[in-house]
Amino acid sequence: MENARQSLQEPGIARFDVVQQSDDPTRFVLVEVYRSSDAAAAHKETTHYQVWRDTVADMMAQPRSSTKFANVFPSDEAW
Repeated sequence: MENARQSLQEPGIARFDVVQQSDDPTRFVLVEVYRSSDAAAAHKETTHYQVWRDTVADMMAQPRSSTKFANVFPSDEAW
């Protein structure tokens, strides 16, 4: 949660959601919306991200993965 809270303070992040799977409360997904690819790269350089990454490494049921999406609606200005 600390990573999510700190991430929302970054100017390049539009959203940072932490969602928990309803039928398996041990599973979580992070939904991160960046204003640019540079903002995503800058996020990985922050201390709070690096602390989170190292803290949760042994908690992962499977290796972390990333799926990229493009915004369709609402418009970028509405974020």
